Amino acid sequence: MNEAEENNYHYRILCALRRVIRAVDIYSRKLNSNLGLTTPQLLCLEAVSKEESMTLTRLAKNVHLGVSTVNGIIDRLEAKQYLRRQRADKDRRVVYLELTDAGRGVLDNAPSLLQDKLSESFGKLPGEEQKIITDSLERIVQLMEAENIDASPNLFATDKVLS
Repeated sequence: MNEAEENNYHYRILCALRRVIRAVDIYSRKLNSNLGLTTPQLLCLEAVSKEESMTLTRLAKNVHLGVSTVNGIIDRLEAKQYLRRQRADKDRRVVYLELTDAGRGVLDNAPSLLQDKLSESFGKLPGEEQKIITDSLERIVQLMEAENIDASPNLFATDKVLS
């Protein structure tokens, strides 16, 4: 990088943001190509795997998506036989989601989620550096006047969640 580019901070910020966006997109395409899963589908499988069984509403809350969006994701995962819906014995209105053996198998072969890699690397930084990065990114959001855009902490390739 030459001196003019090094001092052109807005150019550097835009390039860095574009690299982040591209990294998320590349990861999502690779995941879909290798496992036939979208990032939200993998997130849902991971969340269900952490508990013996959970309701759709609890899953939606855990992955920071709407219930109707998660319902579509669950329909697709159930069709692939990665999980199943099981009605509660006492109250038949309550439906639990359970991971199948095939679902466990796909999770065993799945790469670490992109945000897991970021979280792990970020966690190794000193606290002051974590604060500086966090404050800087939040300031960029303010500068873009994007504070009111609803966003989950999950990294998806597009604004529209591909279920």
